[in-house]
Amino acid sequence: MNPILIKDRVEAALPGSRCFVQDFTGEGNHFEIRIVSASFSGKSLVQRHQEIYALFQKELASNEIHALSLLTVTPEEIGEENSKSE
Repeated sequence: MNPILIKDRVEAALPGSRCFVQDFTGEGNHFEIRIVSASFSGKSLVQRHQEIYALFQKELASNEIHALSLLTVTPEEIGEENSKSE
């Protein structure tokens, strides 16, 4: 799967989010996805990951995507709110 398609799908599902995708193997089936989204506020790590895995359920089931490594954070968790006010 193309990293740009992954990025587009995540950003469409989570408006206002920022998504960074890296293909670990160059074969299009092992990805690291880093997502910054205010929509993760109040959600556990498990809930956040379930939300993202659900976006790729078909690709994971068919093995088009073999593995996803996720980093899911809110802007507050990475200090973006503090850096904007400086």
